[in-house]
Parts: sequence; structure tokens; C-alpha cells
Amino acid sequence: MNAFRTYTRLIALPTAASMLLLSTPVGPAQAAMVSTEQVVQHAYPAESTVDASARDRVMNFLKRQDVQDQMRKLGVDPNEALARVSALSDAEIQKLAGRLDQMPAGGSAIGVIVGAAVFVFVVLLVTDLLCFTKVFPFTKCLIK
Repeated sequence: MNAFRTYTRLIALPTAASMLLLSTPVGPAQAAMVSTEQVVQHAYPAESTVDASARDRVMNFLKRQDVQDQMRKLGVDPNEALARVSALSDAEIQKLAGRLDQMPAGGSAIGVIVGAAVFVFVVLLVTDLLCFTKVFPFTKCLIK
């Protein structure tokens, strides 16, 4: 019994001391408002300077008639979009201009056709299995 008390004192005293040290306040925290430009500068320090050609490319892209027609079709005011793009930071413009180069010029209809064919096949297969239709000879009716 005496050994147990000695052991618990050896454990309890350092544990209590460390808990006391950990619970003492360190000091007041300092907080301030941070602007978007400061965050972007900190996150992308190498992209802080952008040439005017990147900004011009993005603005010229948004001024194209087909782009403005698509924006109107989607319910976006083209003048509002131009105003918002002109308010972007240099790093954001650089990212946007880089993405313009990576975007494909047109989409492929093959994916849509294959997707539609797979969808029709699955629907017909399910209706065959539920005995609503008899399109495929390899299916057996699950409902009797």
C-alpha cells in the first residue's frame, strides 16, 4: 500500500504541475481585418505582378459578342461581369488568363451520345426485368 502511494505521488505531482502551467493564460490575442489583396499576395507571391496583356486578354474575351450572348442567356449582365473582372486582383487575373488558354474551343458530342445510349439501355433493361417490356431476349422476367 505504501508503494502505491509513493507511485501515485510521483505521477500526480508532475501531472498537476503541467496542468497548472497549461491552464495559465498566455496573453491577449491580436486580431485585425485582412484584405483580399493581402491574402492573395501571401498565397501567390510570385504572381504579384501581372502584365497588362493578361488583363486585356480577359477583358477582350468578355467583350466578344458570343460570350456576351451566352452570359445574357444565363442571366448575367455583361456590364456587371466586366466591372467585376476589372476589380479582380493581379493574381486572380493571372489565374483566369491561364485558364482561358487551357479551355477547349468546342465540346465533343460523342460523350453525350454515348451517355444517352447507355441511359436508354439501362432503362430498357430495367423495364425488361420488371416485365413491362420484352426488348432483350437474354432477360428473364423477375416478377411472376
